[in-house]
Amino acid sequence: MSFSRLICTTIRRLHVNSFSCRKPLNESVDMCKELKTRVLRLSDDLKTHTHDGAEVLKCTVMALKAGQVVAVPTDTIYGLACVAQNSDAVRRVYDIKGRNGDKPLAICVGEIQDIYSFCKVSVKEELLRDLLPGPVTLVLERSAALNRDLNPFTKLIGVRIPDHPFMRRLCQMCAEPLALTSANISSHTSTLAVHEFEDLWPSLAVVVDGGPIADRSRLGSTVVDLSVCGTFRIIRPGCALSATLKILEDKYGLLEDSVSH
Repeated sequence: MSFSRLICTTIRRLHVNSFSCRKPLNESVDMCKELKTRVLRLSDDLKTHTHDGAEVLKCTVMALKAGQVVAVPTDTIYGLACVAQNSDAVRRVYDIKGRNGDKPLAICVGEIQDIYSFCKVSVKEELLRDLLPGPVTLVLERSAALNRDLNPFTKLIGVRIPDHPFMRRLCQMCAEPLALTSANISSHTSTLAVHEFEDLWPSLAVVVDGGPIADRSRLGSTVVDLSVCGTFRIIRPGCALSATLKILEDKYGLLEDSVSH
């Protein structure tokens, strides 16, 4: 039986291709340990229903828990992710991207309440819920619970909850924050499909192919600093600037502060 036919008959609605290993996946998630780089493709229904995609989630969680770096779809662009509390994994992300060590990584969590575990929140929870999940990164003061080796040069941390069912479920299953950055070589164009960063695949344990990203702007999330009470500062306009400003200024009356802190 051919490799593709075997997969179709053993895992319905899930398509799994191995970058470096052609073994059948009879042993389900246990086989993940034997593979080097896996390209796991989500079918259309897996992109919209959080209860599906169990095999993809299990393989991706296993790789993350093992200290590996994975590529994932988000609501804005494709990203590279690792467990934020794992210092070796964080360093591996910088190596893969060729990223300058003084450029921070954001964290990604699954629920609003998770933000309080790793950040000192100075705004109303209602404001958090108005912006997240969504294409926004909120910069807050970090808490002592967050890995000290993650952005050790700043007391602040960017936090995201992507409006993407797979990403939210992945964070929930990992039960700890993920460090998240764009899936590209540093300073190169952001990516909207997995083939656009194929040169990075050999350095990754898992590549989750969620298909083309719907937002075609390649601008990434809007990054806003909310670390100072009563004010906000736009760090990166991103793809949701107008909607974000409307919430911050019109609904909550926050004042824009253009001065760096």
